[in-house]
Amino acid sequence: MTAAEHPVVPRQSTPQADGEGRPPETRRHLIRRRLITATIIVLLIGVPAGYLLISAGQSRRSGQDKAAEAAAQGLRAGWPSRMLRRIFEVPIPGYATEVQYYETNNWKASRMYAQFRTTSAGLDRFLTDVGTGRAALEAGKVSIGARDTKIAGWYFGDGVSWAGTTHRNEDPRPTQDITVDMTDPMSPVVYVVSAATP
Repeated sequence: MTAAEHPVVPRQSTPQADGEGRPPETRRHLIRRRLITATIIVLLIGVPAGYLLISAGQSRRSGQDKAAEAAAQGLRAGWPSRMLRRIFEVPIPGYATEVQYYETNNWKASRMYAQFRTTSAGLDRFLTDVGTGRAALEAGKVSIGARDTKIAGWYFGDGVSWAGTTHRNEDPRPTQDITVDMTDPMSPVVYVVSAATP
């Protein structure tokens, strides 16, 4: 037989365990690989899920706070936000004390009720910032109506030196009904109802 009749077959290498030239996987390597895979899965799924849970909790708490504020009846102690003071044009002096406020909204009008104690100079500054002055205050006048008085829980009875005025603006700017307890002229208490029509 000639060489042409006998084809030369190349030598075959010995087959490996996984068919790709790598040695078989050891138990230690298998456990390590599975641990890395599990860690990646936890990170890819767990971190976003945790973030969603935290966000949902914060959103729920925020909604509960807003619902509690909306459900609140009458004045609450504390300062109204700067935005509310700007919208309703109620420039409470910075050193005022005993500050309370309440806000209502409906389709006809939005109102902010505010009460605070200030000084004689603070009253002048407040009235000037609103756009009026002490000369506009009428002695003995309570400018806040019975409906608003009831909503705020105020009582404008006898035996107090009341003075009041109403400062009107063109829509959509708010109109302020201002009543001041002038019993102690050096420490007046200001009551304001500012109503804005949407």
